[in-house]
Amino acid sequence: MSQTPLVITNPQDMRQYSAAARAAGQRVGLVPTMGALHQGHLSLLEYTAQHSGRLVVSIFVNPLQFNQQSDLDNYPRTWERDLELCAGQGTHVVYAPGVGDMYPQGFQTTVSVAQMTQGLCGAYRPGHFDGVTTVVLKLFNAVMPHLAAFGDKDYQQLQVIKRMAADLDLGLEVVGRPTVRESDGLAMSSRNVRLSPAERQQALCLWRGLNRARSLTRAGETQTPALLEAARAEIAATPGTKIEYVEIVDSTTLEPLASLDGHRARMVMAVWVGGTRLIDNMALN
Repeated sequence: MSQTPLVITNPQDMRQYSAAARAAGQRVGLVPTMGALHQGHLSLLEYTAQHSGRLVVSIFVNPLQFNQQSDLDNYPRTWERDLELCAGQGTHVVYAPGVGDMYPQGFQTTVSVAQMTQGLCGAYRPGHFDGVTTVVLKLFNAVMPHLAAFGDKDYQQLQVIKRMAADLDLGLEVVGRPTVRESDGLAMSSRNVRLSPAERQQALCLWRGLNRARSLTRAGETQTPALLEAARAEIAATPGTKIEYVEIVDSTTLEPLASLDGHRARMVMAVWVGGTRLIDNMALN
């Protein structure tokens, strides 16, 4: 159902809207985004619309979670198209605050999830997850959702937000939804537009590496070193790529695993393809 969503830019106005919806017995669902929407986002919108009476999509390119000014400046911004896509999914509200609305003059408070942010992406992007948890908590405070949906592709981010919501008694359901992929397996990402045609093909090494590890797991391999070696070799054999990390961690705690035995395990990776950093992950068992 296509409808023109109401655009709200002010946190107080957003809170007022959600309070009225809640008072009317409506279940509020939130999909936080930084815009540049793709099919992966739309799958989150579709799910959240099915599980709530009021669908809110936030669009805010959050400066706190970028480590490089150039990355922030170059992040794709496709406002008109995003609005059309939201309308096509029956979105009721697009919450699009400005930087000054989110971080007014004198702003100096951040939210930290300590242990879970130390490894993986956190080891290479200092302060990134403090930026994520701070903005997400502010979005939760403004939208007051019953449900918030995030993609599995940003797996560390998903687990960190679940931990924050539990630790701070936020009283909402944080749901992770499966990664949406192109027909050849590449995980959909707003950053994929930066890949040249040649890099787009090279980027498939992440998917091949994950599948190589999963095939070995299904054949009975449980030792992490063997699985990591296979995945890394698959990626390293592809020209134009540079591995930032490939790890196998507990699916909930993100603690590194020496063996899959007795654990729900996830392979997670970050790989540079040319000048573009891509992440992906897969459950191994």
